[in-house]
Amino acid sequence: MRRIFAVICCMIMLSGCGKAPETSDRINIVCTVFPAYDWVREIIGNHSGNFEITYLLANGSDMHSYQPTMNDIIKISSCDLFIYIGGESDVWAEDAASQAKNKNLRKISLLDSLGDSVKEEELKEGMQSEQEDSGEAEFDEHIWLSLGNAKKLCGTITEEICALDPDNASGYRDNFSEYCSSLDNLDSQYRESLSAVQNKTLVFGDRFPFRYLTDDYGLDYYAAFSGCSAETEASFETITFLADKIDELDINTIFTIEGADSSIAKAIVSATEAKNQNIVCLDSIQSVTAQQADNVTYLSIMQSNLDVLKEVLQ
Repeated sequence: MRRIFAVICCMIMLSGCGKAPETSDRINIVCTVFPAYDWVREIIGNHSGNFEITYLLANGSDMHSYQPTMNDIIKISSCDLFIYIGGESDVWAEDAASQAKNKNLRKISLLDSLGDSVKEEELKEGMQSEQEDSGEAEFDEHIWLSLGNAKKLCGTITEEICALDPDNASGYRDNFSEYCSSLDNLDSQYRESLSAVQNKTLVFGDRFPFRYLTDDYGLDYYAAFSGCSAETEASFETITFLADKIDELDINTIFTIEGADSSIAKAIVSATEAKNQNIVCLDSIQSVTAQQADNVTYLSIMQSNLDVLKEVLQ
């Protein structure tokens, strides 16, 4: 990835020779993932005319396999604020920010902003391990799947936007306060709904990016792979273990995440005694397309996930 990035930077420098830099009065913000993009939309509110917001993964790419294009790097290089995850999935982002032609570029690493609230990836019993294990701690990057984390991160984003447009700072802080109320309200709904369920264990025939959510609300889980795993094939032992857990706990639903082909989940169902479990999707909000982004919000997807959990766990 670093070699690819270096080549892109060279191409940018060569293509830019002899050209005057483009200027704009609009504040330019670039976000890698949809949650950050949507949070920016909420915070700027009716001041959207003052901003140009770019959502880099708008083609629905999985953040774990995304590679920036030359055009992406050019956008980052000239933007005013760059918001990225800051984990293994976007190691290129820090390089892009450090090479930016805008020397006043402000940046937010979401993982750094959360500090000690970030969790390490968990290799749970029965889970398929990576074929190559570096031995180093890997952090779970799906931090937005905690509404509490979302509130903290929106606070950080708000202050950066206020610094870029101090004349309208009070409006941005008002928008943040109103959005926090919506986050708190949904958090209360999650707590009330999930505290009442009897079986608090989820089984995923897929990757498991929901650890922040399950930890927040006292749920347990078993899964084929960790949230950031690159594995796509589950072993016989993993499938058998998960099927046995479903039988043991009398679970009637197995989960996948958006974009999955459900083949592993179907194999697990076939290995159970009843062989009649439903396969249901929870949205990890990491593969939202530009078209979808016009019709959904971070809050609407989190609400939909709660609706699914309530129906399944009742």
